[in-house]
Amino acid sequence: MTDTATKSRALGSTVRLLSVLVIVAGLIMLVGGAATWFTVQSQLADERITVSDDADWFAGEKIDGPLTAYAEAEVIEKHSLEASGGKTYAELGREDPTRQTVMTGSFLRSSLFTSVVSFGIAALAMGLGLVLALIGYSLLSLSRRLDALPAPASAASTASAAS
Repeated sequence: MTDTATKSRALGSTVRLLSVLVIVAGLIMLVGGAATWFTVQSQLADERITVSDDADWFAGEKIDGPLTAYAEAEVIEKHSLEASGGKTYAELGREDPTRQTVMTGSFLRSSLFTSVVSFGIAALAMGLGLVLALIGYSLLSLSRRLDALPAPASAASTASAAS
């Protein structure tokens, strides 16, 4: 085996190892993202909350995804502002009787927005996991091509073939 063929095979082995690592990392991200998505979805569904009837979208639907959670958070904000005369929790005095209602609304909105962000991060992890797995597969294909490269004819064998 020539020096060039040896280097090609060594490079192919290195690329193959890298490809396996990238594929494994991608699959871990894909599974982790999916597990996060379905855990958050399950937890939201277990609360048995439905989107308020006066929501701009998804009225009456069960909250079990990022869009329904966002829609309900928007309705809670609207109700809180109506109850407080347009003031936020920070704008209300300590003795204001609506302060507790607005504070509860803020907490509920924060919880719903946390689930929306969790869905987004889960989707991001799944997308990146898929991209990594595809990159790893491409690297694996490249390593196979490097291994299949024919050894170049050496100068000595070319000279003897010419004689």
